[in-house]
Amino acid sequence: MLTAPTFPSVQGAYVALLQLATKEPEYQIDARGNAAREVLGVSFRLPDPRQRLPYLAQRKANPVFQFAEALWYLAGRRDLEMIGYYAPSMRASSANGVHLGGSAYGYTLFHPADGDQSPFDLVSELLVNEPDSKRGYLPVFSASELTDRSNADVACLAGLHLLPRDGRLHMVCNMRANDLDCGLLSDVFSFTMIQEYAAIQLGLRLGTYTHTIGSAHVNDHNTDRVGRVLEEAAAGPAVSFVFPAMPEDTTAATLEHLLIHEEAMRTNELRYTASHIQNRLDLHPYWQQVVMLFELYRQIQHDQVEAVDQELLQALDPGLRWLMVRKWPACAAAVDGSAL
Repeated sequence: MLTAPTFPSVQGAYVALLQLATKEPEYQIDARGNAAREVLGVSFRLPDPRQRLPYLAQRKANPVFQFAEALWYLAGRRDLEMIGYYAPSMRASSANGVHLGGSAYGYTLFHPADGDQSPFDLVSELLVNEPDSKRGYLPVFSASELTDRSNADVACLAGLHLLPRDGRLHMVCNMRANDLDCGLLSDVFSFTMIQEYAAIQLGLRLGTYTHTIGSAHVNDHNTDRVGRVLEEAAAGPAVSFVFPAMPEDTTAATLEHLLIHEEAMRTNELRYTASHIQNRLDLHPYWQQVVMLFELYRQIQHDQVEAVDQELLQALDPGLRWLMVRKWPACAAAVDGSAL
């Protein structure tokens, strides 16, 4: 029986799709002024959705933004105040300069829409009572988004399908479209975080993650970077790190507690040392790593340091440190060549 191609991590899927769209495109499109090469109806599967980060020097993935976006979704938010700090370019998609629309997936999924229950709550309740259900679908894209032709923020995510089977929570993600170079990596990171969070709330082990795309495309203005990424991947062997498991005691209260610290750093009200984060914040080491990322970003954005706090950088998990050093010059300046 045919299934989606399987990859041990998102990096392999990312490289394979870039190769397909740039070398064997089915169409050359120009939607709303964005010239791109496109393939239709593609998919892939991750047996271990925790392997959600790519380690490619030419891509320079940003784990600060990826964690921030995942938490923004999980908190059911749509405000630019938070996410615009980590991705200023997202402000251009807001119709009112305050909120985002279709791309605020977490608001659709986690914000109460039926009394005090969110769609996520309703689906979770369904799956607790009917574990073999096929109805655990969380729709995001709405046809009403198309009524305004000037709407620049139409959801790319069609929906997430939660499927408990044999003690594991599998998830199928349906995208109406995916920018393979810019959007795919952030989407997979956030959606697999949602999947892992859902598995914990349901008392299940983490199952497979399947990502399906209607329009998989690479914008022509990203061709040079994509070429460098493919050259690096072809040179191999790939760098890899093991991404840890989300703590099994994670709840919505955990995320609320974490976001209190996030706001304090984002607004530059507090500064944190590695020792303070590790010994005084009452957070699991998994979430301590996220606070460390946010503090490093605070130093870069607010303090505008030439080199971040070396002790804090060294306290990061090796994979996160590898990414930060390659993404931010202030992180690279804080380590010597042997630490790279």
